Amino acid sequence: MFENKISIIIATYNSEKTIEMCLVSILEQNYTNFELVIIDGNSYDATVEILKKFELLFDDKLKWISEKDHGIYDAWNKGLELTSANWVTFIGGDDFFNPNAFNNYNAQIKKNINCNFISSKNKLVNSNLKQIRIIGKPWNNKMKRYCTIAHVASLHHRKLFHNFGKFNINYKIAGDYEFLLRCYKFINPVFTDFISATIREGGIGMRNAKKINREIINAKKSNFTQNYFLIYYNAFLMRIKFNIRQILYKFNIKIS
Repeated sequence: MFENKISIIIATYNSEKTIEMCLVSILEQNYTNFELVIIDGNSYDATVEILKKFELLFDDKLKWISEKDHGIYDAWNKGLELTSANWVTFIGGDDFFNPNAFNNYNAQIKKNINCNFISSKNKLVNSNLKQIRIIGKPWNNKMKRYCTIAHVASLHHRKLFHNFGKFNINYKIAGDYEFLLRCYKFINPVFTDFISATIREGGIGMRNAKKINREIINAKKSNFTQNYFLIYYNAFLMRIKFNIRQILYKFNIKIS
């Protein structure tokens, strides 16, 4: 059976408390045709020591560097330079893959030979790994309004980066969304109704609602996805929705 090689890129910085769970989740995948690239931002905790410990477990599948960078998208761009596979996915050092994620993606690649982007679902959890909600919907026209897909653990064909460039490092939170808007007209998406990854609620984007709103506005403006009225109207709605979610979560009211 032909297996498509997958490159996994992880950006880390002082991730000693969570990176082991992430690495173990990759080692425990039944699918083995992958390479792992870790770009560490010159951590001063035990992250690098943990990476050294895992090198032998990954044989020659793991490459990593530790040096100062200019944020997550700079790290991801460095990672792209070190990858060789046609399919690339990104996951945070505090997140982890769910069992059979790679097998599921390989099946989707074989079934949809013309696709160039595959997304799935993510389970959002708190610091105790208690589920908050499931996120991630199919790619559709609403992508121009907000990011409907779950970007963590989604697969990008390498040609997207070759044709449209890498991530814009001027963005600190919404650079992945900006990249997808840049490719929007040329994305041939596939959605798999499968929870590929578990992500913790403490991610960069979730801690900076105002900043991510500003970056989303800039991403839409630079890629001419909507007129200015709709851009700011949707930003207002997004802010209201975020505030409501925060209030409901504070009172332990479940949301979908």
